[in-house]
Amino acid sequence: MGKKKRKHSKMARMPTEKKLNITRQAVRNSGYSEAGASFRKGSLAAWSPRKSSPQSDIDANLGVLRGRSSDLALGTPVASAAINTSRTNIVGAGLKVAPRPNYRLLGLSAEQAEEWSRNVKAEFDLWASSTECDIFGRNNFYDMQDIAYMDYAIDGDAFALFKYRPSGPLMPYSLRIQLVEAARVSNPWAISTDGITLPGSIVMHNNDNGNRIINGVEIDDDGKVVAYYVSNRYNYDPANMYKLQTWARVEARGKLSGMPNILQISHDERAEQYRGVPKLAPVIETIKQTGRYTNAELTAAIIKAYFTMFIKETADHESSDVPISDLMNGTNKHLPALDPNSIAIGPGTVNMLPQGYDVAAVDPQRSLSTFEPFVKELTKQIGASLGIPYEVLMKSFNSSYTASRAALLQAWSEFKMRRTWFSRDFCQPVYEAWLTEAIVRGRVQAPGFFSDPVKRAAWCNSEWFGPVMGVLDPVKEAQSAQLRILFGLSTREKEAAEMTGTSWDENIERLAIENSRLSVHKLPTYPSINGNGQTDADTSPAAPNTGPANPAEGGNEQ
Repeated sequence: MGKKKRKHSKMARMPTEKKLNITRQAVRNSGYSEAGASFRKGSLAAWSPRKSSPQSDIDANLGVLRGRSSDLALGTPVASAAINTSRTNIVGAGLKVAPRPNYRLLGLSAEQAEEWSRNVKAEFDLWASSTECDIFGRNNFYDMQDIAYMDYAIDGDAFALFKYRPSGPLMPYSLRIQLVEAARVSNPWAISTDGITLPGSIVMHNNDNGNRIINGVEIDDDGKVVAYYVSNRYNYDPANMYKLQTWARVEARGKLSGMPNILQISHDERAEQYRGVPKLAPVIETIKQTGRYTNAELTAAIIKAYFTMFIKETADHESSDVPISDLMNGTNKHLPALDPNSIAIGPGTVNMLPQGYDVAAVDPQRSLSTFEPFVKELTKQIGASLGIPYEVLMKSFNSSYTASRAALLQAWSEFKMRRTWFSRDFCQPVYEAWLTEAIVRGRVQAPGFFSDPVKRAAWCNSEWFGPVMGVLDPVKEAQSAQLRILFGLSTREKEAAEMTGTSWDENIERLAIENSRLSVHKLPTYPSINGNGQTDADTSPAAPNTGPANPAEGGNEQ
């Protein structure tokens, strides 16, 4: 019986190379193969970046990023403007706490909660306004906010240690805050060159418990932060090279209290990120190149401002074989002597040159007409990346009211967002640590604070207020605030804090005192304003019109 011939498919009979080409074509025609993932397009063929772990992408490059970010912030106007503008509008002179206990949950009346808030605010300000709250005794808490934010913006993150020292007669509290720059939190005995940690030293292991240590941050098997390693000096510190470098392991939270021992002020952007990235990181190259271009144009402008002259020999005589020194000092008797320093430049000045010499002035023709629009466009891109519109970044409000206000509102969204997390990462934990001590010392009463976590959270609830948004038209802004209050979209206290940075409660108390004094001296008080934005005088019945105020104007038409 003969063997049956096996039927082969068309695909099977094709040559191997042709099969591969068909397979490749199928892959190319799917999804982004011919779009963003294409390698056939000339514009994308040589572009093959690889996204790796946060440790490879961030931690391995932090030393370089911090150094360049610091250099730009110190020596480049645009970078300095970005950092200072952000700091001024987010922190300013310091964020102030407004205690907001959940009085309904705590069984308090609104009046009792308000009184408790006043007392707590006064007690906290006693500690926060004193330099005793600083372990170094140099800055108060509001100044430390400024320093902490600057460290975060330039280095990517900042740290604050909780320490306790004996209280005194003028400072009843023992809580102290120690700020630590990001470079001091690092892996123990990591191998580094000029402060740049080598890749092999980014991730280490704690032999005692098996935990990983990522750039000074110890994490357990779940990835939870359990401790930080704080060095007694910077990795690269030529001024203290004699000092033996050691590391202290600081537990993230107390084992019994559960309260933080150290705070990391950072703004993560990736899921497994443990160290922060400098704020200027996305625009480092653009800012640097803009600075170089600015310096080049500045140098060109300076050179253009110079007045330079060249004294050249004419064809009246031949001196190609005469040394230049002979021409200048007159040692060659066949040529007239010439001293360039004897030529005076000034109004009404007449100089006589010897025969055989002429003067030519140099006027460098270099136009700077493209400098401003080019730098402006680059600055717009830098501001957009940093969340700060050009008008706010460069303090240049030359457009219409609507456009300027839109720029302010856009910037303010960025500022409020960063203020929210900054107060959450730094201010609120410090406030809660202080409040805990105040309750323990009996200076603040808070029943159920230590027995019920829900009541603890209710007592700790607070808001933080800081710098206010700039006002372009005070009348329009005040009317907008009035309407928000009228329709229940805001409160008088919030509007006072956001518009003027003051306390509404303190404002009305002061106004009551002022009005009382005005009454004593029989002086008029300010008219009250109704919900329509009109004074009582505006809504009072108008006096009958008895004729024109100015006879020349004539009467009303009949």
